[in-house]
Amino acid sequence: METTTNFFNQIAQLQIIGDLHITIAKGAENRLIVLVMLQNEACGDNAKHTIPPLNLRGTAEELDSGFFENITTPIESASGLMVDMEGYMKQLDDTKKQSAMEKEKDDKQKKEQEAKDKKFSEAMAKADELEKDGKFREAWIKVPEIHEFPLKAEEIRRRKSELSAQFAPDLFGSTTETAKHEPPREALFPDYVNANVHEPETDEEETEAEDMENWEDENEE
Repeated sequence: METTTNFFNQIAQLQIIGDLHITIAKGAENRLIVLVMLQNEACGDNAKHTIPPLNLRGTAEELDSGFFENITTPIESASGLMVDMEGYMKQLDDTKKQSAMEKEKDDKQKKEQEAKDKKFSEAMAKADELEKDGKFREAWIKVPEIHEFPLKAEEIRRRKSELSAQFAPDLFGSTTETAKHEPPREALFPDYVNANVHEPETDEEETEAEDMENWEDENEE
């Protein structure tokens, strides 16, 4: 006559995730030694291997009556522990990835800042060289603009002021030529006026001139 048990039905009702391994060995005095271990391959935490198996000892009758009563709570707890471990490992892995991304982002920002600082330093050094050569306007132009380096605004303003003070007030190099006045013509040609201006003749000079003209007419006749 076949005996019906509900062993597997009760196994199915266990709230566990993983593989349930049951090892049964015969001991002394008709007692049985039962090892029950839950394994969860999805859990990547090696700490799961430190969870010891359940060790049950008793007669067949004792195990029939108390097997599930004794394994349900610890096995379900172990299952929950490994699930937590799995979740923890996933979270830890995500944290590592996020940390790597943040580190990569920080490294990128650091490199960009270093490149920007280098550009600023080189521009200021070039301005210093031009200043030493007396090229104040060119040095002023070499000083970076504030919108490019807003954190260096105060230093940029101060440097530009120092340089502009050396070629003020004309910032862009435009020059106003003094109008050259042409000297008067009299200064260039002192005899010009005398050559074209006749002084009026006196009465005596007019009479002498008329007599001379009459004498010349008589001789011609």
